[in-house]
Amino acid sequence: MVNAEQLQRLHIGAEWVDPLNETFERFNIKSVRQQAAFIGQCGHECGNFKVLKENLNYRAETLCKLWPKRFPTLEFAKQYERQPIKIANKIYCDRMGNRDEASGDAARFIGRGCIQLTGYSNYFHASKALGVDFVMQPELVATPKYAALTAGWFWSTHDCNNLAENSNWTGLTKKINGGTIGLQARIAHTEQALQVLSA
Repeated sequence: MVNAEQLQRLHIGAEWVDPLNETFERFNIKSVRQQAAFIGQCGHECGNFKVLKENLNYRAETLCKLWPKRFPTLEFAKQYERQPIKIANKIYCDRMGNRDEASGDAARFIGRGCIQLTGYSNYFHASKALGVDFVMQPELVATPKYAALTAGWFWSTHDCNNLAENSNWTGLTKKINGGTIGLQARIAHTEQALQVLSA
């Protein structure tokens, strides 16, 4: 169990005490190492529990760099520049259970929560697992309770406890991020959480 004082030392708001404890309980995230890794990884993914919705307000140059296949030229990218809804519909269309760009699915099921639940399929499966209709109310995932619980669901279905218990920070980061973006920062977050939770 985490308490408000521990979270305060990690610069995380007290409104996360109940959501985190409920998540740890429900998804069997029991050991200090598992809980610290969960806090460390989620903290990195969602700006230390402050940013619960993906921000896609990008410049054209950034779009070309991040998604060269979707934005092959600067001229093309300029049509999407600084339009987060339009950008979401472009980059996430026709995958993760989303339909085509015109459907608007991608903007509707944009990354939300502590581990950025993204795409219709993930919202659908999280709904089934948690008994809450995120497909009809996707914005619920951006509230502390469901931001934490959907992250716990993802953590559990991807066997993250095992990776955390073995201090396999690279493997854990790849499971959550798909790559190793921010690996050192994630490790630092986790080690800080380990110190606080072990004290």
